Amino acid sequence: MNATSPSPAAGPSYAAPVRPAAGFLPASKIGLVAMVGRGDPDVIPLWFGEGDLTTPAFINEAANRALAAGETFYTWQRGIPPLREAIAEYTRRVYGIACGPERITVTGSGMQAILLTCQALIGRGDNAVIVGPIWPNIVHCVELQEGEPRQIDLAFDGANWSLDLDRLFAAVDERTRLIFVNSPNNPTGWTMPSEMQKALLDFCRERRIWLVADEVYARLVYDRPVAPSFLEHAGPDDPLIVVQSFSKPWAMTGWRLGWVTSPDSFGDLLAKLTQINTSGSPAFLQHGALAAIREGEPFLAEMVERCRVGREVVLQGLARFPRVRIARPEAAFYAFFGVDGMDDSLEFAKRLVREAKVGLAPGTAFGDGGEGYLRLCFASAPERLQRAMDRMAPLLS
Repeated sequence: MNATSPSPAAGPSYAAPVRPAAGFLPASKIGLVAMVGRGDPDVIPLWFGEGDLTTPAFINEAANRALAAGETFYTWQRGIPPLREAIAEYTRRVYGIACGPERITVTGSGMQAILLTCQALIGRGDNAVIVGPIWPNIVHCVELQEGEPRQIDLAFDGANWSLDLDRLFAAVDERTRLIFVNSPNNPTGWTMPSEMQKALLDFCRERRIWLVADEVYARLVYDRPVAPSFLEHAGPDDPLIVVQSFSKPWAMTGWRLGWVTSPDSFGDLLAKLTQINTSGSPAFLQHGALAAIREGEPFLAEMVERCRVGREVVLQGLARFPRVRIARPEAAFYAFFGVDGMDDSLEFAKRLVREAKVGLAPGTAFGDGGEGYLRLCFASAPERLQRAMDRMAPLLS
């Protein structure tokens, strides 16, 4: 059997050969849990990374106006110019740094931004050093490019999550093409301190490797207006790629729009990759995103407060259970908690759906370091979250 033909005994079979890197991609473990409760209206779905609010009307109306005006043709691969300029201005306003639109590229979601980046940087035999626990798709993007993901997990001491920077540096070798950091972190809510960001960026400059920062939860933070950003330490030509998304701050998960801040030359490369992937994001949707950037601060403040209340409901609810261990999340909208005696989080999450009618994400979905944990999204109405806490009591007590 040749190298491109996976063994039928070792994996799925197809009508004709497919690349092993694609054919052996695993099913989403969160999706496996969701399938248990799919179609059951009594299940409280807290498994996915989205809340229970729909996109605000002012964003929808902007997209509708653009659609009615005929904004339905092919458009700029890097995003419509008004949106790129608005994102650059947003960056200057939020972070207080100089940023021109030439550094901005609009993408078909934050996830697509990560995939395009891996297409640009990772090839067979390369590796990417990734801070975990982590949303698994970055790992799969590296594997799809026939690269090696090297996950270095945060440590949990019973009260806080922390990163051993020396251990992260030690995982880098001559085949490392990028270091990937998600801060604020999904699933833990951990946020990398500014001084650590600076040290990591300095390391990447010295080693001439890319630093890819997923900062999609930067505005969902509870002790300051915005989380620290690598952009605050970088110049326009540094080997830094920052991924952002409209999904989380403005309740736009289904819109699939994100953006990248990078050196201008890397943005030109992203444009070429976009051309052969999607040809660009729909123009009328980008006009909705433009409204979010320009007019969305009041809604964003409401979203943060809603999540703050939800966080307290969940933390107080989980405090009732002696088996549960959790760090108070600094940011994002997840409670990532350990359960003593739970050695198979996937099966336990399925059991929660069947017996408690509550859907959570299994910790094993976020890498080996996530086993023994569950993730709950608290971006929902407090009454809904309280019902979930009450329903889970028999299984968590």
